[in-house]
Amino acid sequence: MDYAARRSGGGLLEGLYRVIMRRNSVYVTFIIAGAFAGERAVDYGVHKLWEYNNVGKRYYDISVLGQRQSEE
Repeated sequence: MDYAARRSGGGLLEGLYRVIMRRNSVYVTFIIAGAFAGERAVDYGVHKLWEYNNVGKRYYDISVLGQRQSEE
């Protein structure tokens, strides 16, 4: 397979690379949006993992916590 035949076909990743890297503004927007989406995904995942590992140990899981006996 020669270089010209490979270059003309391209692939999905090469096409995506060309679209994103064509202009600096598109590249910067892609990076910022990706960082924001990645941060949200990691935050959600860590929160769910923490809740899963602490079921029954959380403040609102304990029914008597914070309730005082009434003095009679």
